[in-house]
Amino acid sequence: MSRDWHLRKVIDIVKKVLLSVLISVFLLSLAACKKQVPKVEEKNKPIEKVDPIKEQIKTMTLDEKIGQMFIVGLDGYTIGDNSKELIEKYHVGGFILFSENIKNSNQMLNLINSLKETNANNKIPLFMAVDEEGGRVSRMPKELKKIPSNKKIGEVNSEEFSFKLGAAIGEEIKSFGFNVDFAPVLDINNNPKNLVIGDRSFGKEPDLVRKLGTQTMKGIQSQNVISVVKHFPGHGDTSVDSHADLPLINNDLERLKSFELIPFKDAIENNADGVMVAHILLPKIDSENPASLSKTVITDILRGKLNFNGVVITDDMTMGAIMKNYNIGEAALKSINAGSDIILVCHGYNNEVEIINALKKAAEDGILTEERIDESVYRVLKLKQKYDLNDNLIDSVDVNKINKNIEEVLNAYLK
Repeated sequence: MSRDWHLRKVIDIVKKVLLSVLISVFLLSLAACKKQVPKVEEKNKPIEKVDPIKEQIKTMTLDEKIGQMFIVGLDGYTIGDNSKELIEKYHVGGFILFSENIKNSNQMLNLINSLKETNANNKIPLFMAVDEEGGRVSRMPKELKKIPSNKKIGEVNSEEFSFKLGAAIGEEIKSFGFNVDFAPVLDINNNPKNLVIGDRSFGKEPDLVRKLGTQTMKGIQSQNVISVVKHFPGHGDTSVDSHADLPLINNDLERLKSFELIPFKDAIENNADGVMVAHILLPKIDSENPASLSKTVITDILRGKLNFNGVVITDDMTMGAIMKNYNIGEAALKSINAGSDIILVCHGYNNEVEIINALKKAAEDGILTEERIDESVYRVLKLKQKYDLNDNLIDSVDVNKINKNIEEVLNAYLK
């Protein structure tokens, strides 16, 4: 055999080996690519975020959920068996205090602490609410400096003054453990026959009410107190007091948009947390239901047209506007199905229990869906979380410091 032949054989063997190596490398690369494809897809796949509030709602009982949809009143100066039951059995979301619950600053502090202490076994802290508007609607005890009426504030017409006064109110009520103020009033006082609003309004011009109302709201919020603006969609143009009976306002939506809704729209655009809906009938908008029970008003206008995503609360369901014309349990159910999140029941333990049980029965019967309940509970829990509410007790309050702060604000702007 020639030497050339041997050389060719060696070259052929080397070629085959190289070919085998190349094929192996190719196959290994292909396999590696196949294995990597899922990893690339997995990497690009969006990670689902867990919503802790939704997870919390999943762990709640029906009683706990429905309870969060209520703020209730109580009788007397101290916590009684009825109030304890509302907390321990019905898991109510919060309480509102009135002048008949307040004797002096020490007693008020003790009452608020007692409510919070009783709620200690519940996982969700209480709303502690009050109507502290200034003027004739004030629940603070006599030893505290009085805040002027909104009408007086409107005459000064200073946005800075309104903000500082809102902050002073917020600091005052927070000192005692309140975390919700049903204020400011955003109603426009354009009807001289209106006795229920009157000097509770900043004035008769939409722009004045808009700018001073929004600044007051911001001032309250600056003290980590929830401000609930009221009374949507505007209680100014009435001659009937809704505490006594159902007022009727013959204004259509175009009129509301050009007048009554202006302050509310501005407050919502400036991050209003809560809106209280009034017991007023607007036949040109909803001929059957007052605003507080109207899906047109709450869902279509307040949420739809004004893009409000916060908490909607009714005015007190024990007012004459409701009690004289409706069964309160049926009215509360209608209000929730219309879009309200919280039912306010200020007076009467029996009224409170009746409404709570009415909602529970409606849920059990499928008239009130779990989805609808969860929607409201989500908003309530989200608001409590936003303001980092807790049931911590307060040892004492420096009344002199509060009064000094209020006086400094008033002296700087009132002559």
